[in-house]
Amino acid sequence: MIEQLPSLPAGILGFRMRGLVTAQDYESVMVPDIEAAFALNRKLRLMIHIGDDFTGFAPGAMWDDVKLGFRHISGWERTALVTDVGWVRVMSSMFGFAMPTHFRLFADAELDEAIRWVSSI
Repeated sequence: MIEQLPSLPAGILGFRMRGLVTAQDYESVMVPDIEAAFALNRKLRLMIHIGDDFTGFAPGAMWDDVKLGFRHISGWERTALVTDVGWVRVMSSMFGFAMPTHFRLFADAELDEAIRWVSSI
């Protein structure tokens, strides 16, 4: 499941992933919100929170994530990933440098710091 993060500063789009994230979650929640944001802005600041209740990605979900990223490859300004999920942290540390954005990884306890960072100029 993917849901929007409420109460973020203006100009920040945020999502929380929990349970099993499916391709349908991307298509029904993230894609419309991100496409709408890009219709208004050249650059997008994104915050993703993957909590302890996250169980993984269903087949096809990661492919939707990759397609969405490449569709707007030059439009990502900053991306903050907040998680304590071990394998997600490892993968993000290994591949975060390849993301076409200023990327930073935060622990769950650093959620407020992540919001400040993704909001900063």
